[in-house]
Amino acid sequence: MTLVYRLLRQPFADMPFDGEGSYRYGGRWSHPGTRMVYTAEHLSLAMLEYLAHLDPDRLPTDLVLAQAEIPDDISRVQFRAEDLPLDWRTYPAPTTLKDLGSEFVKESKAAVMIVPSVLATVENNWLINPVHPDFQRIKIVRTEPFQYDTRLVRV
Repeated sequence: MTLVYRLLRQPFADMPFDGEGSYRYGGRWSHPGTRMVYTAEHLSLAMLEYLAHLDPDRLPTDLVLAQAEIPDDISRVQFRAEDLPLDWRTYPAPTTLKDLGSEFVKESKAAVMIVPSVLATVENNWLINPVHPDFQRIKIVRTEPFQYDTRLVRV
């Protein structure tokens, strides 16, 4: 069993793994219109990934931590940094990564795509396909309020 972590805003906490955010806005690994759930293998990585998108002067006060269990035998594919295009860490994200993730969801050959984090390349993000049949086996085990320690964003 692998635990994965995700931070999100309170208004979306009732359905933390529905992929609505990526569907509306896309992300590094998906085009808008593709449902994908972005999670991290460690809470600290989930914190970094979310923090990278925040205005340090306006930290949200309504964050929620969602934690889920992914069974060891659930279908997955994994990419290492050396498997990816040379520009995979650039910002904004290259279209090739959005194509890769969107195709992963569309083909639905696996429930999880494991990719290295741009922020901590030796750690991984676990991208979940919420329309894959195995998705039903992923269990949300905890949701609780979350707040960043303000020392993380001092200038």
